[in-house]
Amino acid sequence: MTTTSAHEDTLVLGEALAQAVTLMKAKQLDAADELLARILESEPGDPDALHYQGLLRHAQGRADESIALIGRSLTLQPAQSGAWNNLGNLLIEAGRVDDAMRAYENSVSFATGDEAADALSNIATLERGKGQWQAAERVSRRAIELRPAFSEAWYNLSIALMEQGRIHESVIANSRAVVLQPRNMSARGRVIRALELLGEREQALGMYREWLAEAPGNPVVSHLLAACEGHTPARASDGYVETVFDSYAGSFDASLEKLHYRAPELVARAVRDMFGPPAARIAVVDAGCGTGLCAPLLRPWASHLAGCDLSVGMLQRADQRGGYDVLHKAELTHYLHTQPGRFDLVVSADTLCYFGDLHEVLAAAARALRPTGGVVFTVEAMPGGPDDFRLEGSGRYRHAAAHVEACLAAAGFDAVRIEPIVPRREAGQDVQGWLASARLFAP
Repeated sequence: MTTTSAHEDTLVLGEALAQAVTLMKAKQLDAADELLARILESEPGDPDALHYQGLLRHAQGRADESIALIGRSLTLQPAQSGAWNNLGNLLIEAGRVDDAMRAYENSVSFATGDEAADALSNIATLERGKGQWQAAERVSRRAIELRPAFSEAWYNLSIALMEQGRIHESVIANSRAVVLQPRNMSARGRVIRALELLGEREQALGMYREWLAEAPGNPVVSHLLAACEGHTPARASDGYVETVFDSYAGSFDASLEKLHYRAPELVARAVRDMFGPPAARIAVVDAGCGTGLCAPLLRPWASHLAGCDLSVGMLQRADQRGGYDVLHKAELTHYLHTQPGRFDLVVSADTLCYFGDLHEVLAAAARALRPTGGVVFTVEAMPGGPDDFRLEGSGRYRHAAAHVEACLAAAGFDAVRIEPIVPRREAGQDVQGWLASARLFAP
Protein backbone atom coordinates (compact mmCIF):
# COMPACT_ATOMS: atom_id res chain seq x y z
CA MET A 1 0.00 0.00 0.00
CA THR A 2 1.33 3.44 -0.98
CA THR A 3 1.15 6.21 1.60
CA THR A 4 1.98 9.89 1.41
CA SER A 5 3.35 12.12 4.13
CA ALA A 6 1.69 15.33 5.30
CA HIS A 7 4.51 17.26 3.61
CA GLU A 8 3.80 15.55 0.28
CA ASP A 9 0.08 16.22 0.67
CA THR A 10 0.83 19.90 1.26
CA LEU A 11 3.00 20.01 -1.86
CA VAL A 12 0.25 18.41 -3.95
CA LEU A 13 -2.37 20.82 -2.59
CA GLY A 14 -0.09 23.81 -3.17
CA GLU A 15 0.58 22.75 -6.75
CA ALA A 16 -3.14 22.28 -7.42
CA LEU A 17 -3.94 25.73 -6.01
CA ALA A 18 -1.17 27.28 -8.09
CA GLN A 19 -2.60 25.60 -11.18
CA ALA A 20 -6.08 26.96 -10.33
CA VAL A 21 -4.66 30.48 -10.05
CA THR A 22 -2.91 30.09 -13.42
CA LEU A 23 -6.18 29.00 -15.01
CA MET A 24 -8.00 31.98 -13.53
CA LYS A 25 -5.37 34.40 -14.82
CA ALA A 26 -5.73 32.82 -18.26
CA LYS A 27 -9.52 33.40 -18.07
CA GLN A 28 -10.12 29.62 -18.19
CA LEU A 29 -12.81 29.96 -15.55
CA ASP A 30 -14.63 26.67 -16.14
CA ALA A 31 -11.42 24.67 -15.80
CA ALA A 32 -10.44 26.63 -12.67
CA ASP A 33 -13.91 26.06 -11.23
CA GLU A 34 -13.68 22.31 -11.78
CA LEU A 35 -10.22 22.11 -10.22
CA LEU A 36 -11.17 24.16 -7.15
CA ALA A 37 -14.29 22.04 -6.68
CA ARG A 38 -12.09 18.89 -6.63
CA ILE A 39 -9.69 20.51 -4.15
CA LEU A 40 -12.52 21.49 -1.81
CA GLU A 41 -14.08 18.06 -2.09
CA SER A 42 -10.80 16.68 -0.80
CA GLU A 43 -10.07 19.55 1.63
CA PRO A 44 -13.44 21.18 2.48
CA GLY A 45 -12.00 23.63 4.96
CA ASP A 46 -8.91 24.80 3.11
CA PRO A 47 -8.91 28.61 3.50
CA ASP A 48 -6.76 29.25 0.41
CA ALA A 49 -9.07 27.20 -1.80
CA LEU A 50 -12.12 29.03 -0.41
CA HIS A 51 -10.40 32.37 -1.00
CA TYR A 52 -9.60 31.51 -4.62
CA GLN A 53 -13.07 30.11 -5.20
CA GLY A 54 -14.44 33.42 -3.92
CA LEU A 55 -12.29 35.32 -6.42
CA LEU A 56 -13.47 32.96 -9.13
CA ARG A 57 -17.13 33.58 -8.24
CA HIS A 58 -16.48 37.31 -8.59
CA ALA A 59 -14.99 36.76 -12.04
CA GLN A 60 -18.14 34.79 -12.89
CA GLY A 61 -20.33 37.68 -11.81
CA ARG A 62 -21.65 35.95 -8.67
CA ALA A 63 -20.91 38.74 -6.19
CA ASP A 64 -22.81 37.51 -3.14
CA GLU A 65 -21.22 34.05 -3.33
CA SER A 66 -17.75 35.56 -3.71
CA ILE A 67 -18.17 37.66 -0.54
CA ALA A 68 -19.53 34.68 1.40
CA LEU A 69 -16.70 32.36 0.35
CA ILE A 70 -13.92 34.79 1.22
CA GLY A 71 -15.68 35.54 4.50
CA ARG A 72 -15.73 31.81 5.30
CA SER A 73 -12.03 31.56 4.44
CA LEU A 74 -11.26 34.39 6.85
CA THR A 75 -13.36 32.83 9.59
CA LEU A 76 -11.23 29.69 9.31
CA GLN A 77 -7.94 31.61 9.05
CA PRO A 78 -8.24 35.30 9.99
CA ALA A 79 -4.55 36.18 9.49
CA GLN A 80 -4.81 36.63 5.70
CA SER A 81 -3.93 40.21 4.84
CA GLY A 82 -4.45 39.74 1.10
CA ALA A 83 -7.83 38.06 1.53
CA TRP A 84 -9.05 40.89 3.77
CA ASN A 85 -7.98 43.40 1.13
CA ASN A 86 -9.74 41.44 -1.60
CA LEU A 87 -12.86 41.22 0.55
CA GLY A 88 -12.76 44.99 0.99
CA ASN A 89 -12.65 45.47 -2.78
CA LEU A 90 -15.68 43.20 -3.24
CA LEU A 91 -17.59 45.02 -0.51
CA ILE A 92 -16.91 48.35 -2.22
CA GLU A 93 -18.45 47.00 -5.42
CA ALA A 94 -21.46 45.87 -3.38
CA GLY A 95 -21.86 49.36 -1.96
CA ARG A 96 -20.98 48.27 1.60
CA VAL A 97 -18.45 51.01 2.28
CA ASP A 98 -18.35 50.75 6.09
CA ASP A 99 -17.81 46.97 5.90
CA ALA A 100 -15.09 47.52 3.32
CA MET A 101 -13.30 49.98 5.61
CA ARG A 102 -13.27 47.35 8.39
CA ALA A 103 -11.94 44.73 5.97
CA TYR A 104 -9.10 47.04 4.86
CA GLU A 105 -8.25 47.81 8.50
CA ASN A 106 -8.08 44.05 9.23
CA SER A 107 -5.80 43.66 6.20
CA VAL A 108 -3.42 46.24 7.67
CA SER A 109 -3.47 44.59 11.11
CA PHE A 110 -2.51 41.18 9.71
CA ALA A 111 0.02 42.43 7.16
CA THR A 112 3.75 41.85 7.27
CA GLY A 113 6.37 43.91 5.48
CA ASP A 114 4.99 46.31 2.88
CA GLU A 115 1.87 44.27 2.05
CA ALA A 116 -0.23 46.67 4.17
CA ALA A 117 0.40 49.39 1.58
CA ASP A 118 -2.38 48.19 -0.73
CA ALA A 119 -5.00 48.23 2.02
CA LEU A 120 -3.77 51.59 3.32
CA SER A 121 -4.12 53.05 -0.15
CA ASN A 122 -7.65 51.69 -0.35
CA ILE A 123 -8.45 53.27 3.02
CA ALA A 124 -7.09 56.58 1.71
CA THR A 125 -9.42 56.32 -1.28
CA LEU A 126 -12.41 55.81 1.04
CA GLU A 127 -11.35 58.77 3.17
CA ARG A 128 -11.15 60.84 -0.01
CA GLY A 129 -14.68 59.75 -0.89
CA LYS A 130 -15.89 61.09 2.47
CA GLY A 131 -14.01 64.36 2.00
CA GLN A 132 -11.73 63.53 4.94
CA TRP A 133 -8.66 65.08 3.36
CA GLN A 134 -6.39 65.09 6.43
CA ALA A 135 -7.13 61.43 7.14
CA ALA A 136 -6.52 60.59 3.47
CA GLU A 137 -3.18 62.40 3.64
CA ARG A 138 -2.15 60.61 6.83
CA VAL A 139 -2.99 57.14 5.53
CA SER A 140 -1.39 57.81 2.12
CA ARG A 141 1.85 58.81 3.83
CA ARG A 142 1.80 55.54 5.82
CA ALA A 143 1.45 53.59 2.57
CA ILE A 144 4.35 55.51 1.01
CA GLU A 145 6.55 54.84 4.04
CA LEU A 146 5.99 51.13 3.52
CA ARG A 147 6.33 51.24 -0.28
CA PRO A 148 8.05 54.40 -1.53
CA ALA A 149 7.52 53.52 -5.21
CA PHE A 150 3.74 53.10 -4.84
CA SER A 151 2.19 55.26 -7.57
CA GLU A 152 -1.38 54.95 -6.32
CA ALA A 153 -0.45 56.14 -2.84
CA TRP A 154 1.37 59.18 -4.24
CA TYR A 155 -1.69 59.92 -6.37
CA ASN A 156 -4.03 59.70 -3.36
CA LEU A 157 -1.69 61.96 -1.43
CA SER A 158 -1.66 64.52 -4.23
CA ILE A 159 -5.47 64.74 -4.27
CA ALA A 160 -5.65 65.07 -0.48
CA LEU A 161 -3.09 67.88 -0.58
CA MET A 162 -4.79 69.70 -3.45
CA GLU A 163 -8.17 69.61 -1.70
CA GLN A 164 -6.50 71.21 1.34
CA GLY A 165 -5.26 74.02 -0.89
CA ARG A 166 -1.62 72.90 -0.71
CA ILE A 167 -1.13 73.16 -4.47
CA HIS A 168 2.67 73.11 -4.60
CA GLU A 169 2.94 70.00 -2.41
CA SER A 170 0.22 68.39 -4.52
CA VAL A 171 2.20 69.03 -7.70
CA ILE A 172 5.27 67.37 -6.19
CA ALA A 173 3.30 64.28 -5.06
CA ASN A 174 1.41 64.01 -8.34
CA SER A 175 4.60 64.37 -10.34
CA ARG A 176 6.02 61.42 -8.40
CA ALA A 177 2.91 59.39 -9.26
CA VAL A 178 3.32 60.22 -12.94
CA VAL A 179 7.01 59.27 -12.92
CA LEU A 180 6.21 55.94 -11.27
CA GLN A 181 3.26 55.20 -13.56
CA PRO A 182 3.49 57.53 -16.57
CA ARG A 183 0.47 56.09 -18.35
CA ASN A 184 -1.89 56.90 -15.51
CA MET A 185 -4.11 59.41 -17.34
CA SER A 186 -5.82 60.69 -14.22
CA ALA A 187 -2.55 61.34 -12.39
CA ARG A 188 -0.89 63.05 -15.34
CA GLY A 189 -3.97 65.15 -16.00
CA ARG A 190 -4.02 66.35 -12.40
CA VAL A 191 -0.38 67.36 -12.36
CA ILE A 192 -0.81 69.36 -15.56
CA ARG A 193 -3.92 70.99 -14.16
CA ALA A 194 -1.99 71.90 -11.04
CA LEU A 195 0.71 73.52 -13.20
CA GLU A 196 -1.99 75.58 -14.89
CA LEU A 197 -3.34 76.70 -11.52
CA LEU A 198 0.19 77.76 -10.58
CA GLY A 199 0.46 79.81 -13.77
CA GLU A 200 3.09 77.49 -15.30
CA ARG A 201 1.30 77.51 -18.67
CA GLU A 202 4.30 76.77 -20.89
CA GLN A 203 5.30 73.75 -18.83
CA ALA A 204 1.70 72.52 -18.89
CA LEU A 205 1.54 73.00 -22.68
CA GLY A 206 4.76 71.05 -23.10
CA MET A 207 3.42 68.15 -21.05
CA TYR A 208 0.14 68.08 -22.99
CA ARG A 209 1.96 68.08 -26.35
CA GLU A 210 4.33 65.34 -25.18
CA TRP A 211 1.33 63.32 -24.00
CA LEU A 212 -0.49 63.78 -27.30
CA ALA A 213 2.62 62.69 -29.21
CA GLU A 214 2.58 59.46 -27.18
CA ALA A 215 -1.17 58.98 -27.72
CA PRO A 216 -2.10 60.57 -31.08
CA GLY A 217 -5.76 61.40 -31.38
CA ASN A 218 -6.50 60.91 -27.67
CA PRO A 219 -9.76 62.87 -27.29
CA VAL A 220 -9.19 63.81 -23.65
CA VAL A 221 -5.69 65.16 -24.20
CA SER A 222 -6.73 66.95 -27.40
CA HIS A 223 -9.59 68.73 -25.59
CA LEU A 224 -7.48 69.75 -22.59
CA LEU A 225 -4.63 70.91 -24.83
CA ALA A 226 -7.08 73.16 -26.71
CA ALA A 227 -8.15 74.67 -23.39
CA CYS A 228 -4.57 75.26 -22.31
CA GLU A 229 -3.72 76.85 -25.67
CA GLY A 230 -6.67 79.20 -25.35
CA HIS A 231 -8.59 77.65 -28.22
CA THR A 232 -12.35 77.27 -27.84
CA PRO A 233 -13.98 74.53 -29.92
CA ALA A 234 -17.77 74.76 -30.20
CA ARG A 235 -18.21 71.82 -27.81
CA ALA A 236 -16.38 68.89 -26.26
CA SER A 237 -16.11 65.96 -28.67
CA ASP A 238 -18.16 62.80 -28.24
CA GLY A 239 -14.91 60.90 -27.69
CA TYR A 240 -13.94 63.20 -24.82
CA VAL A 241 -17.31 62.89 -23.10
CA GLU A 242 -17.49 59.10 -23.47
CA THR A 243 -13.92 58.51 -22.31
CA VAL A 244 -14.12 60.79 -19.27
CA PHE A 245 -17.51 59.67 -18.02
CA ASP A 246 -17.08 55.95 -18.70
CA SER A 247 -13.94 56.06 -16.57
CA TYR A 248 -15.68 58.14 -13.92
CA ALA A 249 -18.99 56.26 -13.70
CA GLY A 250 -18.11 54.02 -10.75
CA SER A 251 -17.10 56.88 -8.45
CA PHE A 252 -19.30 59.63 -9.90
CA ASP A 253 -21.97 59.83 -7.20
CA ALA A 254 -19.48 59.68 -4.33
CA SER A 255 -17.37 62.39 -5.97
CA LEU A 256 -20.36 64.69 -6.41
CA GLU A 257 -21.43 64.13 -2.81
CA LYS A 258 -18.13 65.43 -1.50
CA LEU A 259 -18.45 68.45 -3.86
CA HIS A 260 -21.81 69.35 -2.27
CA TYR A 261 -23.45 68.92 -5.66
CA ARG A 262 -26.81 70.74 -5.84
CA ALA A 263 -27.65 70.98 -9.56
CA PRO A 264 -30.45 68.35 -9.51
CA GLU A 265 -32.32 69.97 -6.61
CA LEU A 266 -31.91 73.43 -8.18
CA VAL A 267 -33.31 72.09 -11.44
CA ALA A 268 -36.25 70.50 -9.59
CA ARG A 269 -37.00 73.83 -7.93
CA ALA A 270 -37.16 75.52 -11.35
CA VAL A 271 -39.44 72.75 -12.64
CA ARG A 272 -41.83 73.41 -9.75
CA ASP A 273 -41.81 77.13 -10.57
CA MET A 274 -42.63 76.32 -14.19
CA PHE A 275 -45.22 73.56 -13.83
CA GLY A 276 -46.52 73.91 -10.29
CA PRO A 277 -46.96 71.02 -7.85
CA PRO A 278 -46.18 67.52 -9.19
CA ALA A 279 -49.07 65.83 -10.99
CA ALA A 280 -47.35 63.12 -13.08
CA ARG A 281 -48.80 64.52 -16.29
CA ILE A 282 -45.91 65.74 -18.48
CA ALA A 283 -43.38 63.99 -20.71
CA VAL A 284 -39.85 64.78 -19.56
CA VAL A 285 -36.40 64.07 -20.97
CA ASP A 286 -33.27 64.23 -18.82
CA ALA A 287 -30.72 65.21 -21.48
CA GLY A 288 -27.30 64.07 -20.31
CA CYS A 289 -28.77 62.06 -17.45
CA GLY A 290 -25.48 60.72 -16.09
CA THR A 291 -26.06 58.29 -13.24
CA GLY A 292 -29.69 59.37 -12.93
CA LEU A 293 -29.46 61.72 -9.95
CA CYS A 294 -32.30 63.83 -11.37
CA ALA A 295 -34.68 60.89 -11.86
CA PRO A 296 -36.21 60.72 -8.36
CA LEU A 297 -36.66 64.50 -8.34
CA LEU A 298 -38.28 64.68 -11.82
CA ARG A 299 -40.39 61.54 -11.55
CA PRO A 300 -43.26 63.18 -9.59
CA TRP A 301 -43.97 65.50 -12.53
CA ALA A 302 -43.52 62.91 -15.25
CA SER A 303 -46.07 60.68 -16.89
CA HIS A 304 -43.10 59.56 -19.01
CA LEU A 305 -39.43 60.08 -18.10
CA ALA A 306 -36.70 59.46 -20.68
CA GLY A 307 -32.96 59.78 -20.25
CA CYS A 308 -30.09 59.97 -22.69
CA ASP A 309 -26.32 59.99 -22.26
CA LEU A 310 -23.20 59.20 -24.28
CA SER A 311 -21.59 57.14 -21.53
CA VAL A 312 -22.55 53.47 -21.25
CA GLY A 313 -21.11 53.40 -17.74
CA MET A 314 -23.33 56.28 -16.67
CA LEU A 315 -26.41 54.73 -18.27
CA GLN A 316 -25.80 51.47 -16.42
CA ARG A 317 -25.77 53.39 -13.12
CA ALA A 318 -28.92 55.28 -14.11
CA ASP A 319 -30.65 52.01 -14.94
CA GLN A 320 -29.67 50.58 -11.55
CA ARG A 321 -30.99 53.68 -9.78
CA GLY A 322 -34.30 53.40 -11.64
CA GLY A 323 -37.03 55.95 -12.27
CA TYR A 324 -36.72 56.20 -16.05
CA ASP A 325 -39.22 54.71 -18.48
CA VAL A 326 -36.53 54.53 -21.17
CA LEU A 327 -32.79 55.22 -21.48
CA HIS A 328 -30.94 55.92 -24.72
CA LYS A 329 -27.22 55.97 -25.52
CA ALA A 330 -26.97 59.06 -27.68
CA GLU A 331 -25.36 62.48 -27.98
CA LEU A 332 -28.04 64.74 -26.57
CA THR A 333 -28.26 67.24 -29.46
CA HIS A 334 -28.72 64.41 -31.95
CA TYR A 335 -31.23 62.69 -29.67
CA LEU A 336 -33.34 65.83 -29.24
CA HIS A 337 -33.36 66.43 -33.01
CA THR A 338 -34.81 62.94 -33.50
CA GLN A 339 -37.69 63.51 -31.04
CA PRO A 340 -39.82 66.28 -32.62
CA GLY A 341 -42.73 67.38 -30.42
CA ARG A 342 -42.17 64.47 -28.03
CA PHE A 343 -41.73 66.22 -24.68
CA ASP A 344 -43.21 68.91 -22.46
CA LEU A 345 -39.93 69.49 -20.62
CA VAL A 346 -36.24 69.18 -21.47
CA VAL A 347 -33.91 69.14 -18.44
CA SER A 348 -30.12 69.20 -18.48
CA ALA A 349 -28.29 69.39 -15.16
CA ASP A 350 -24.56 70.17 -15.30
CA THR A 351 -24.23 68.81 -18.85
CA LEU A 352 -24.30 71.87 -21.11
CA CYS A 353 -21.02 72.92 -19.46
CA TYR A 354 -19.48 70.59 -22.07
CA PHE A 355 -20.91 72.76 -24.84
CA GLY A 356 -19.56 76.16 -25.83
CA ASP A 357 -21.99 77.70 -28.31
CA LEU A 358 -25.48 76.83 -27.07
CA HIS A 359 -27.40 77.79 -30.23
CA GLU A 360 -27.60 74.32 -31.77
CA VAL A 361 -28.40 72.36 -28.62
CA LEU A 362 -31.15 74.78 -27.53
CA ALA A 363 -32.63 74.73 -31.04
CA ALA A 364 -32.71 70.93 -30.75
CA ALA A 365 -34.41 71.23 -27.36
CA ALA A 366 -37.08 73.51 -28.86
CA ARG A 367 -37.66 71.01 -31.67
CA ALA A 368 -38.22 68.20 -29.16
CA LEU A 369 -40.84 70.17 -27.24
CA ARG A 370 -44.58 70.41 -27.63
CA PRO A 371 -46.15 73.90 -27.87
CA THR A 372 -45.52 75.92 -24.67
CA GLY A 373 -43.05 73.25 -23.50
CA GLY A 374 -40.15 74.29 -21.32
CA VAL A 375 -36.43 73.85 -20.80
CA VAL A 376 -34.43 73.96 -17.55
CA PHE A 377 -30.64 73.64 -17.37
CA THR A 378 -27.51 74.71 -15.55
CA VAL A 379 -24.18 75.98 -16.86
CA GLU A 380 -21.09 77.42 -15.21
CA ALA A 381 -21.00 81.21 -15.08
CA MET A 382 -18.38 83.38 -16.75
CA PRO A 383 -17.55 86.78 -15.32
CA GLY A 384 -18.39 89.81 -17.41
CA GLY A 385 -16.35 90.34 -20.57
CA PRO A 386 -16.53 90.35 -24.35
CA ASP A 387 -16.71 86.55 -24.80
CA ASP A 388 -19.89 84.50 -24.97
CA PHE A 389 -18.19 81.41 -23.56
CA ARG A 390 -14.73 80.11 -22.66
CA LEU A 391 -13.18 76.67 -22.33
CA GLU A 392 -11.47 76.26 -18.96
CA GLY A 393 -8.53 74.03 -18.04
CA SER A 394 -10.99 71.73 -16.28
CA GLY A 395 -12.36 70.76 -19.71
CA ARG A 396 -15.68 72.49 -18.99
CA TYR A 397 -17.04 75.69 -20.50
CA ARG A 398 -18.16 78.83 -18.73
CA HIS A 399 -20.94 80.93 -20.25
CA ALA A 400 -21.95 84.56 -20.14
CA ALA A 401 -25.56 85.11 -19.11
CA ALA A 402 -26.09 87.23 -22.24
CA HIS A 403 -25.11 84.27 -24.44
CA VAL A 404 -27.51 81.94 -22.64
CA GLU A 405 -30.33 84.47 -23.02
CA ALA A 406 -29.58 85.12 -26.70
CA CYS A 407 -29.50 81.41 -27.56
CA LEU A 408 -32.81 80.80 -25.81
CA ALA A 409 -34.42 83.69 -27.66
CA ALA A 410 -33.02 82.51 -31.01
CA ALA A 411 -34.49 79.03 -30.38
CA GLY A 412 -37.97 80.51 -29.83
CA PHE A 413 -38.13 80.56 -26.05
CA ASP A 414 -39.92 83.18 -23.99
CA ALA A 415 -40.27 83.92 -20.28
CA VAL A 416 -36.52 83.46 -19.91
CA ARG A 417 -35.24 83.36 -16.37
CA ILE A 418 -31.52 83.20 -15.56
CA GLU A 419 -30.42 83.25 -11.94
CA PRO A 420 -27.03 82.86 -10.26
CA ILE A 421 -26.47 79.61 -8.39
CA VAL A 422 -23.71 77.60 -6.70
CA PRO A 423 -24.14 74.08 -8.16
CA ARG A 424 -21.15 72.61 -6.30
CA ARG A 425 -17.83 73.31 -4.60
CA GLU A 426 -14.43 72.51 -6.02
CA ALA A 427 -11.01 72.72 -4.36
CA GLY A 428 -12.69 74.35 -1.38
CA GLN A 429 -14.29 77.13 -3.47
CA ASP A 430 -17.86 77.75 -4.61
CA VAL A 431 -18.38 77.21 -8.34
CA GLN A 432 -20.53 79.98 -9.80
CA GLY A 433 -23.24 78.99 -12.23
CA TRP A 434 -26.47 79.96 -13.95
CA LEU A 435 -29.84 78.23 -13.60
CA ALA A 436 -31.77 78.92 -16.81
CA SER A 437 -35.43 78.22 -17.48
CA ALA A 438 -37.70 79.25 -20.35
CA ARG A 439 -40.84 78.24 -22.24
CA LEU A 440 -41.64 78.28 -25.93
CA PHE A 441 -43.64 81.18 -27.29
CA ALA A 442 -47.37 80.57 -26.88
CA PRO A 443 -49.04 79.75 -30.23
